[in-house]
Amino acid sequence: MKEQILERDSYLQQIMPWIDKPVIKVLTGQRRVGKSKFMLQIMKHIKKNSKANIIYINTEEEEFQHITDYKALQKTINAKLSKKAKNYLFIDEIQDIKEFERALRSYLAKNECDIYCTGSNSKLMSGELASYLSGRYVEFKIRPLSFTEFCFFHNLPKNNDALLKYFRFGGLPFLRNLPLEEETANEYLQSVYNTILLRDIAERYDIRNLHLLKALSRYIADSTGSIFSSLSISKYLKSTSLQASPKSILDYADYLKNALLVNQVERYDLKGKKIFSSGGKMYFEDLGLRNTIVGGFKINDIQKILENAVYAHLARHGYKVFTGQLNLHEIDFIAEKGSKKIYVQVAYKLSLQKTISREFGNLLMLKDNFPKIVVTMDELAGNDYQGIKHIHALDFLQKEI
Repeated sequence: MKEQILERDSYLQQIMPWIDKPVIKVLTGQRRVGKSKFMLQIMKHIKKNSKANIIYINTEEEEFQHITDYKALQKTINAKLSKKAKNYLFIDEIQDIKEFERALRSYLAKNECDIYCTGSNSKLMSGELASYLSGRYVEFKIRPLSFTEFCFFHNLPKNNDALLKYFRFGGLPFLRNLPLEEETANEYLQSVYNTILLRDIAERYDIRNLHLLKALSRYIADSTGSIFSSLSISKYLKSTSLQASPKSILDYADYLKNALLVNQVERYDLKGKKIFSSGGKMYFEDLGLRNTIVGGFKINDIQKILENAVYAHLARHGYKVFTGQLNLHEIDFIAEKGSKKIYVQVAYKLSLQKTISREFGNLLMLKDNFPKIVVTMDELAGNDYQGIKHIHALDFLQKEI
């Protein structure tokens, strides 16, 4: 089946100012978030707007299996260079080519190509880009579909039913080619999860204890949005007859983060104006993968899923996200971008007075003038409370912030 390419214009707008600039454009992100398809979108845009010689290399295709090191890469590229048109070089899944950076630096120095590449494993997602490319690159992080993109890809109206589908299946773009049914979608999501564990983590770090890796990812999925404590996790796993030291837990958690399966949100002490050295919370890059890890979507997990979705929305808009601590009170999210700051509390329903007092009361303790928002799934959301906005999740996840 030929897969239709649906455009993701927000990413195209980000990368357009960098086209034809003498830096390497690197698209990073978790497996199957749509980096390859977005690369094809860039190629289409360039061909439409300029006389271009497009050189496209996908290392996962049989035609390019011989490219295992930078010398083979250079030989292939040199055979495709044109002297009559501007050369644009696109390399998909470049991390599998040994010393690829040597070839890229050479073409950049000679100004022979405008260069774009993607990478899915932790070699390109763990802070190593700077050493590989010596600062001559700009990184674009591609994420799973936003709720708005999900509705566009699946041709759904933006309503509560679509929102629950988004919470259930997540935002991996390929799902648009499958029925949005539990069994079929979970089979695909399980295959993606297994590939991340095996190729992006186990192979790279030479991990033999896959049982521990899976157990830790299951624990994080079950406790999404809770404070991460390696000591507590170690004790819990010991109670299930699985031995793992706190240090091993931290190492394995780093592997999961490096593969962008999960993201850690640091805790910020609002009174002491400092970041705590330990703890933080874990949120998944994709909701569908999170649900698959725990055995499928469970309505009892809706608070965790909603909180994860709010985090992802903030991160997708370029905010650095923290979780706040004010004495014994918690602020779910402090989101900062340049001079902008937003405080966000998340609750499934405000049906109990103590929940209302906690969610709004915690925000009322903050005495600055930055926007403060409570996100829920209450049908009556929409009214302000002492200057704090109460927004339905359906509206918040469509909101430009």
